[in-house]
Amino acid sequence: DLEITEKQIRHYPDDQVAIITTGSQGEPMSALTRMALDQHKGIQIKEGDTVVFSSRFIPGNQKAITSVINKLYRMGADVIYEKISDIHTSGHARREELKFMLGLVKPRFFIPIHGEYRHLVKHAQVALNMGMDRDNVLLAEDGNVIRFENNQMALETSVSAGRVLVDGKGVGDVGEMILRDRRKLSSHGMVLVLLGVDENTGETVYGPDIISRGFVFENQNRHILQDAECIILEVLDELERPQPMNYAAVESDIRRRLKRFFYNVIGRSPLIVPVIISL
Repeated sequence: DLEITEKQIRHYPDDQVAIITTGSQGEPMSALTRMALDQHKGIQIKEGDTVVFSSRFIPGNQKAITSVINKLYRMGADVIYEKISDIHTSGHARREELKFMLGLVKPRFFIPIHGEYRHLVKHAQVALNMGMDRDNVLLAEDGNVIRFENNQMALETSVSAGRVLVDGKGVGDVGEMILRDRRKLSSHGMVLVLLGVDENTGETVYGPDIISRGFVFENQNRHILQDAECIILEVLDELERPQPMNYAAVESDIRRRLKRFFYNVIGRSPLIVPVIISL
């Protein structure tokens, strides 16, 4: 037989077996990744095996792919991929193959769904050139609602569509502002400014106290934080007294000046959180 089951592999010499598998982009749970981790139930990579990546490295997947390649090399395999060999073969159908499929299926309606909008347009043109009725060829995008009724199709109003972020037990409740803050925290750390003021006079009775996490090592860079404290005091000195303090405006001014100071001094943009407590 030309095709055998996974369990039958052990009954054949290695040089008579070729395995087509998932995992060309380093997907974590793909069969090839599990083989590279020696976690696949039925297939083990042996010294002398040859592994061929016939696809290109999709931008953003390079790290995952090279990690799998390195693991395969450690297991003794010879790995062939686009960086060392002209091995690429496309996973997408060519124009003539698309025409062949349309000729076989002869669809009543045609909606191209894969690729960027320019690809959808070209695919739709292939169907029109094959003789399909223009009313039966539709270009749709994510979120479009398509209604089929009385042997006709039409676009309805769109619905919300796209990526839904899952964070712990929350689904879809992580907005762009939260993501932005998390990116800042992961890249530049956080600076917390604590300040206590008299409720009646607006005078400072505590602080400013600066606490940083993931930003600078406080013992070695204490002078930077001391200069930051001086900037905060300058903001407070510029306030008109005894006018009631506008906490939101003062916090915004502290955040803006510290952001500029930190970037100019050490080229970082930490998440800055001023907290003013009325005492």
